[in-house]
Amino acid sequence: MNVLFFLTPKSEVAHLHDDWTLRQAIEKLEHSGYTAVPLIDRKGHYIGTVTEGDILWTLKKRYDTNLKTAESVSVLTVERRMNFHPVSINASMEDLVQMAMNQNFVPVIDDNKIFIGIVTRKDIIRFCYEGYLKSKKVQEE
Repeated sequence: MNVLFFLTPKSEVAHLHDDWTLRQAIEKLEHSGYTAVPLIDRKGHYIGTVTEGDILWTLKKRYDTNLKTAESVSVLTVERRMNFHPVSINASMEDLVQMAMNQNFVPVIDDNKIFIGIVTRKDIIRFCYEGYLKSKKVQEE
């Protein structure tokens, strides 16, 4: 099975840019409804994933917790507690499942390390569940 089968393209993925401020990141998370989003540079390279918790702990440890201050703080100052590793577009299904066991989504990069989208754990579980149902139906016949 190919990674592209599961891919949600970058154009449909809420993400942050490395030149954004902390306030912009907070607002993006709020408006998207997600608790974790990819961080990419303007050339499209995947840098990492920023979570609500990462932002919360950064605000607590380093800054006065008001949004006015957050307007002048780079999103790159956010300490990420977890490293969301990306997979190559050529990754195997086993690699994809292994990564999704520890992450809500798996960032996907191309051969030039350009972020092209994500594969959600939900999509992988749905695929596995549908396969299970098909095999169960065959066994019953």
